[in-house]
Formats: sequence, C-alpha cells, structure tokens
Amino acid sequence: MTAAALPLHSSEDVSAPARRTRAERQEIVLDTAERLFSARSSRSVGMDELVRETGLGKMTVYRLFKSKDDLVGAYLSRKAATVLSYVDAELIRLQGDPRAALLSVVDAVERDVTRTGFRGCPFTNVSSEYDDPQHPARSAAADYKYELHMRLLDLAGELVPTGAEDLAAQVHLIIDGMYLSGGLLGPDGPASHGRQLAEKLIDTAIRDAAAR
Repeated sequence: MTAAALPLHSSEDVSAPARRTRAERQEIVLDTAERLFSARSSRSVGMDELVRETGLGKMTVYRLFKSKDDLVGAYLSRKAATVLSYVDAELIRLQGDPRAALLSVVDAVERDVTRTGFRGCPFTNVSSEYDDPQHPARSAAADYKYELHMRLLDLAGELVPTGAEDLAAQVHLIIDGMYLSGGLLGPDGPASHGRQLAEKLIDTAIRDAAAR
C-alpha cells in the first residue's frame, strides 16, 4: 500500500507556491520519504537529499516537519492510517462474518509480502532503526500494532468470546511472522503457509468453543 511517487525534481520552490496548499506540500514530502525510505532505509536518507528530491525549498520542508525524526514519525503514521483504513473497509464489507474478516486481514498481508519489491514490514524496519522507545517512529509503529491488534481482538471476540485474547494474539503473531519471513526468505518460504495456519487456528478455536 505504497503511495505513488509524485513528479519530482522541480528546480525551485518558487515555481508556483500560491497554487499549492500546505496539505499538498505535505503529501509531496511524505511521498518522497515513502519512495526513498522504502528503497533504502530512513537512516540512510539525509534531509538534504530528501529536500532536493521533493523539489521544494529547505525552509518549506522544515516548516512542515521540524526535524527528520518528526518526518519519519509522520511517514509511519500516514502509512498506518492507510493500512487501517483498508482493514476497516474490509471489516465493513464482511460485517457479520468475523471468520472471513479475520482471514481477509491475513490475505491482505499475503498479497503484500508477495508483491514485487517487498522488503519487509515498514513499521518493523523503520522503528528498529531507532533505540529510543519515545522516538516518533517507535511510537507510530507501536500505535499501529495496537490498533491492528484491537481489530483482531474484536473479530476474535465475535467468534470465540472466551478465547478471544488467545486467538487474536495467535493471528497477530502469524501476521508478524509472515512479514518477517517474507522479507528475509521471500514469498515462497514460510510466509506462504501463513494463511493456511491462520485458517486452522481459527477453525480449531471455533470448534473448541462449541465443545465447551
């Protein structure tokens, strides 16, 4: 779910400043960060390079994002909002069928890890570059993981109210494992078994709940 890069490399910020809103300038910076961070790493991309790639002026970029840390956090926060919006749309589409909704999240992960150019979970990749637990990247990644887990927990609760915590945690671990394995061993490695494992876990939990 990577935002498409905008046309870049304009020479000056003065090309048409009045025709760009603040939100549009933010999107240019974040799209550029997405492209550069995804291709390499956030730590390896300096602000001078990033500013140059946006085609915006340095002061313009720093008015939008006070520091590199703020920009990295905003990049992950935007990505989280995109992913969670997709998940929420799937949950609405599959409302009333929590089993299918849970599996649709795993299916989305499978599509992500098998796409061309996949290099691992961006939340894990980027947040692991920073040691400070209060760093904006770490905070944004943790917030995303929490929000995703809450959605998994709600769905698990609809299926097996007394075993929701266990089922949600297991599905979440499968998702994290698919991202890690897919990034290191490719789509044909253990990540290719994630969906099948999730289905077995869900169906076992449903059977166990019915037998109680």
